[in-house]
Amino acid sequence: MFTKLVKLDRRLFHYLFALSEARELGVLARQLSRTGDGPLYLILVFIVMISHAKGEMLFYLALAGFVVELPLYLILKNAIKRTRPCHLELLSFDSGHSPLTDKHLMALKRFEPSDKFSLPSGHTTGAFVMATSVAFIYPQWAYLVYLWALLVGGSRIALGVHYPLDILAGAALGTGSVFVILSIGFD
Repeated sequence: MFTKLVKLDRRLFHYLFALSEARELGVLARQLSRTGDGPLYLILVFIVMISHAKGEMLFYLALAGFVVELPLYLILKNAIKRTRPCHLELLSFDSGHSPLTDKHLMALKRFEPSDKFSLPSGHTTGAFVMATSVAFIYPQWAYLVYLWALLVGGSRIALGVHYPLDILAGAALGTGSVFVILSIGFD
C-alpha cells in the first residue's frame, strides 16, 4: 500500500512539474514561494499588531502555533529523510529511470533548496500555521489566506523541491499545530 502511494505521489509530481514547466510558471512559483519565507510572517504580524485591535491575538496565536509546529517539523523531516524530487530525479535520470525530459531536468537544477529532505514541506507548514491563525482571528479572510497557503505549497512542487504528499503533510502539520493551541484554550 505504502509503495503504491509513493509511486502515485511521484507520478503526480512528474505531471504537475511538467505542466508548470510547459506553462512557464517558474518565475511565478519562485515569487509565490518567497511569500512563504519566515521573516515575512514576522513583518506581517508586526504590521497587524500595531494597526489593529486583534493584532496582538494574531501574534500570540501564530507564535504558539509555530512553537508547536517547529519541533514536530524538525523531528519528522530528520526521521523520515525523504529525498527531494530535484535530487532524486537527477539520480534517476543518470541511471535511465526518470520519465522527465532533459529540459525538465535542467529546470530542476535552477533552484537549490536550503536543506536536502522534503517531507514535510516547511514552507507549506509555515503558510498553514499563518493561514489558520489569521482565519481564526479574522474569519472573513479565511478563503484568501488558505488560497495563499495552497499556492505556496503548489509553488514548491512547481520549483521541483517537493512532492504532493509533502505539501499535504505540511498543510496538516501547520493547521493541526494551531488547532492544538486552540483546543487547549487560546484566549
